[in-house]
Amino acid sequence: MVLSPTSSTIPAPRPVPTDTTTPLNTWLTSFASFLSAPSEALTSSLFFSDGYLRDHLCLSWDFKTAHQLPAIYELLSSRSIKSVTLSSTRPVMILPIDAEGQVPAITAFLDIATKHGRGEGVLKLLEDGPGEWKAYSLFTVLTELDAYPEKTLKNRPSGVPHESVPGKVNWADTRKRELEFLDEQPAVIVIGAGQGGLSVAARLKMMGIPALVVEQNERVGDNWRNRYRHLVLHDPVQFDHLPYLPFPSFWPTYTPKDKLADWLETYADALELNIWTSSRVSASTWNEATKSWTVTISREGHENRKLQPRHIVLATGATGPPKVPAIVGEHTFKGRCLHSAHFVEAQPHSGGKKAVVIGSGNSGHDIAQDYYEKGWDVTIVQRGSTCVVSGDALVGTLMKGLYDEDGPPTDMADLIFHSFPLALLKRNHILATKVMQVKDRKILDGLRNVGFALDNGPDDSGLMMKYLQIGGGYYIDVGASTLIGSGAIKHHRISKIVEILPNGIKFDNGTLAADEIVFATGYGGMVTTAKDILGEEALENVDEVWGFDENDEIKGMWKQARKGLGLWFMGGNFALTRWGSRAVALGIGALETELLN
Repeated sequence: MVLSPTSSTIPAPRPVPTDTTTPLNTWLTSFASFLSAPSEALTSSLFFSDGYLRDHLCLSWDFKTAHQLPAIYELLSSRSIKSVTLSSTRPVMILPIDAEGQVPAITAFLDIATKHGRGEGVLKLLEDGPGEWKAYSLFTVLTELDAYPEKTLKNRPSGVPHESVPGKVNWADTRKRELEFLDEQPAVIVIGAGQGGLSVAARLKMMGIPALVVEQNERVGDNWRNRYRHLVLHDPVQFDHLPYLPFPSFWPTYTPKDKLADWLETYADALELNIWTSSRVSASTWNEATKSWTVTISREGHENRKLQPRHIVLATGATGPPKVPAIVGEHTFKGRCLHSAHFVEAQPHSGGKKAVVIGSGNSGHDIAQDYYEKGWDVTIVQRGSTCVVSGDALVGTLMKGLYDEDGPPTDMADLIFHSFPLALLKRNHILATKVMQVKDRKILDGLRNVGFALDNGPDDSGLMMKYLQIGGGYYIDVGASTLIGSGAIKHHRISKIVEILPNGIKFDNGTLAADEIVFATGYGGMVTTAKDILGEEALENVDEVWGFDENDEIKGMWKQARKGLGLWFMGGNFALTRWGSRAVALGIGALETELLN
C-alpha cells in the first residue's frame, strides 16, 4: 500500500495559544460524555472534520489510524476506554503539528483506563473557530494489562526473604533451574537474541510470562560482534536505548558494534533473560486444536529438548537471508567474492589491489570506505538510486529536541514521536528532507558531479520513510560520500551484471578489474526466514511484513502473523523494537488471558 502524505489538510497557521487550561478541561469533559454515550454529533464537536485518531491496542488490539469523522467515530465506539484524565506526571506543552512550526497545538499527555488495563495518550488541540477547540489528533496506546502488571518499582520482586526457610534454595540454584526450564514449559519461544529478541523477552519477563530465547550464535551479541570490523551504529545513543536499562550517561553518541555486542550480553544477564545460545529450532509443528506449537530445540553440548510453547516470536532481524544474485562465471573468479553479511574487514597493505563493492546502501558505503582506508583501489557500483543524508543533518533535524541531550525522557519522546499519524509524519518529513538537503548541499553536489544517482525517498519524504516502506536504498553518511564525491572512492553506475570473470566483473556498460568483490545487495524478507525455520505450512496465508497496511500502519510487524496462529514478527532498529516489543508482549498477554479470543 502507498501511503499518501497529508498536505493541503494541515490547518492554517495560527498564533501560539495563551490559555491551555480552559480548552483542555472543556474537551476532556465532552470526551467523558462521549465515552458514556458515543454519538456522531459528539464526535464532530470533539474532532476536526479532517482529524486523526491513532490507536495502538487501546481500542482494537491492533495498530490502527482513523482519518476523518466517520472512521474516528467507528474506532472510538468500541467502548474499550473507561476514562481519560490529564497525565499526573507529564506537563502540558505547546508543540507544532507541522514541520514549519506554524501550527502550534495544545499538546496534553493523558492517563487512560481501559477495560483490561491502562494506557497513555497524546491529545493535540487546535482552535476551529473562535473559542471552539477540537482535536486535530488523538493518540492512544495500551501500556499495561491488569492481568500482568509489570514487576517494576513498587511491584518489584522482594528477592531472597529475610526469614528462616527450611530447605531454602539460593538465587544461583533457582536461576539455573529457571534458565533450563526444569519446572515449567515456556509460554513463548523467541527466536533470535538481537535487540528485538532481547527487548520482547525483557517485556515478557517483567510481565511474568515465561519465555525462552533461542540464539544460534555462541554468545549474545554475536549478531553484531560478527559483522564487519569497523561497523558503528549510525543512530545516536539517545535514539537507541533498550527497555528498562538505558545506556549509561557516559556512553558514546555512536556505538561501535563490539561495544554494543558486549552491552547486549550485559543486558541479558542483568535482566535474567532465559537464553539458550548455540541453539536452533530443528523441528516445529502448529496444533490448531490446542493452539500450541511442538518445537524441538537442538542445542550444542546438550540433548535435544522438545517444548510446547503457545507462541513463537520471530526476532531474526528486520530482514531475511542475504540476497546474492546468481551470476554467470561466479565460480571462475580467482579472488575473494562474498556477500556483505560475511564481510569482516579489508586486508591492509593491499599494494594497490582492486575491490568492487556492488550496492550503495549503508553496508556498501561502509565497506567501500574500509577498503579505501586500507589502501585499496575501490569502486562502488550503483544500480538504483540512493537516499543520502549526513548523520549530522539527521540528528540536527529529525531528532533535534526529541532524541538528544535536550530532549525529554525516552518514554515521553517515544509517545510524542508515535503520536503523529504516519501520513502526517510523512508530510512533515518531506519538508524536513528539504532542510537536510540544504545542510548537506556540499556532499550531495559532490555526489551528483560524479554521476551518483540520488533520490529523496518515497514522495520526497526522506530516509526514514524509505526505511519503513522499502527497508533499504539509503545511506546515513559517515564519510564515504565525501570520498565518492572527490573520486577517492570510484563510482560506476550500471543497469545489470552480465558476468563474473576470473579477474573482474562485466556489466552491461563495461568491465571492472577486481581482486575482491563484495555484494552489498541487501536481504530477503522476514517471512522467507520464518518459512526456513518453521516450514511452509505454518506460514500459509501470512503476508510479507514492512510497508504500510490498510490501517495506515506498519504492515505485519509487532502483531500476530495471522489470526489464530501463535506467531509474531519482531524487528526494526533499536527505537522501533523498544516500542514494538511492548505491543508484542501485551498481545501475547491478552491471548494468555483469552482477551483476544
